Amino acid sequence: KEKQKGGISVNSSSAGMASSPCGNSNFDSGLEIKTRSVEQTLIPLVSQITTLINHKDKPKKSERTLAAIHRVGQAVSVAVGRFVAVGEAIAAENQELKDEMGQACFEARRAGDAIAQLTDVGSALPSQSDGRVTVFSDRTGMVKAARLLLSSVTKVLVLADRIVIKQIITSRNKVLVTLDHLERVSTFQEFVQIFSQFGNEMVEFAHLTGDRQNDLKDEKKKARMAAARAVLEKCTMMLLTASKTCLRHPDCESARINKDAVFHRMRCALEQVIEIVTEARSCGENKILPASIYNGIKDFKSSVECLRENLHSLSPQNVDSQLEALVERTEDFTDSAYTSHEQRQAILSLCQLARQDTQQLMHAWVEAQSVHAKEATEDMEVAILKTCQSVSDLRRELHKVAVGRASDLLKVHGEQLPLRALKAAGAEGNLEAVAEYSRTLTEQKEQLVETCRLLCHVSGTEPLEITCIHAEETFHVIGPQIISAAQTLALHPSSKIAKENLEVFCEAWESQLCDMALLLREINDVFEGRRGDKRPYLSLPRPGVMCFFLCVCVRTQEQTSMAKLGLELRLLSSDVDTEVEKWEEQEHDIVRQSQSLASMAYNMYLFTRYHTLHRHTHMFRFSICSLLNCYIHFRA
Repeated sequence: KEKQKGGISVNSSSAGMASSPCGNSNFDSGLEIKTRSVEQTLIPLVSQITTLINHKDKPKKSERTLAAIHRVGQAVSVAVGRFVAVGEAIAAENQELKDEMGQACFEARRAGDAIAQLTDVGSALPSQSDGRVTVFSDRTGMVKAARLLLSSVTKVLVLADRIVIKQIITSRNKVLVTLDHLERVSTFQEFVQIFSQFGNEMVEFAHLTGDRQNDLKDEKKKARMAAARAVLEKCTMMLLTASKTCLRHPDCESARINKDAVFHRMRCALEQVIEIVTEARSCGENKILPASIYNGIKDFKSSVECLRENLHSLSPQNVDSQLEALVERTEDFTDSAYTSHEQRQAILSLCQLARQDTQQLMHAWVEAQSVHAKEATEDMEVAILKTCQSVSDLRRELHKVAVGRASDLLKVHGEQLPLRALKAAGAEGNLEAVAEYSRTLTEQKEQLVETCRLLCHVSGTEPLEITCIHAEETFHVIGPQIISAAQTLALHPSSKIAKENLEVFCEAWESQLCDMALLLREINDVFEGRRGDKRPYLSLPRPGVMCFFLCVCVRTQEQTSMAKLGLELRLLSSDVDTEVEKWEEQEHDIVRQSQSLASMAYNMYLFTRYHTLHRHTHMFRFSICSLLNCYIHFRA
């Protein structure tokens, strides 16, 4: 609800979250709050200020009420003092924000002191009539102080949030520099050294961007961030194996193509993350989503229903053009080679029915205007209901077609027959078979890409539309990468590195199929109205304005060290496999033992990654470190 007292507006949802502490135009600081943590940090202060402002309507207070107001005023003053102290410390450490932060802190301290004085019992005056004490004699001063306080505190929070953005940009820049070094390495030893550094930097970047993703208020930005982070996560392992393959077979063209594609995709994902956090207006500027049928139907129904209230809200030509634009988008379904004849006919029939119902509505509309009706007539009301029902039936049919096709494809691809065949043909060195199965995989890729496009039309929310687009792009990119990896293996069938590389890309394909299954379930939930609100996660502390940024980027040291250890184990395991290829006597005991030990250590890491409980963390980690030390000793 909205409470407006003394010119200060406080907006809050049913969940109790302030959508904008600066909602009133007279009080607007010009700062948009984009993260949940900043928003939640302001709530206690907004509540206290609202309490004070609400009491000013009754100038005469009992001693109990007066004491309560005094406590609130002093609490605000103390909280602001601590808050400002932290803000000033941040300003001292970040010279580029020093002036702005200093000014905001000065205004906050001044406003806090003003509120403390206005609620001071000692300065209150007794009433001549009944002897009760009167406070808030300066009503204008209280409102002014409250406005200044909220404005300045909001500015400090937003400025502090810019530091988080700066940390993400700095982390991205470090990753880019190391990525450039990785791309230019010429020896495996140099690659191992630089990749270890790259892994540490990616862990840091993943933590920063993960917190930012969960903290964003805009659901579309969250979905775009999730898509970019998913690319980086999957591409990190691809980069490892693709680079190793290129180093092992430097003259292989397919291996080079494979590696270049991974590096390019990682750079694009890194750039997308920065565009989101900085809201850059570049060529990737919040890419306008393709017009979906779901949104087209929603807009069309809204226009039609508006005619109930205002017969002159739009022209018949506008309604007709809206419908035709909507019908045109259904061509993605009807023109598809994978749409059955029955499905195509059903869609076309529903489009024709929607046209007929719209024409009847236009006729009833013209008649209502001819008799100068002030609102929709009975005939017009019936036509509105029929038109809305016909486009709803169209949406239901399109949803059934898209979801049905996706379900069928997931069942077929669950067997992974083309991938198995490609692996087998590559291991046999059969280039002709690889070419044949590559054509099969390419056809499946095109089906999946088109299906993702259809799902985007019926997804129901913009975040899900973004996820559909991400799935479409992923299948489009990984398909050719699998083929180039298979060609490399076919050219070098005895290469364990080439085999591992193909496995990694096939796993990425399978992972995206699993993601598509989850996406399909979410789309169904939205369509059937079963989607519940997700629990919010805040990267900043929740209540209290004093220590809002003390944990902006803090993750537990245990998590970070475990992640870094996993990357190092994976790299060393790959290293030993590479070295083993050089041994002539593959049955040598030390070779087998070192391989087994490396595999055991990495598998232990994978286990702890998903099953680490509080009391077992150190025991598991000790085991892994012991295994790692033994493995390094074996190598030496």
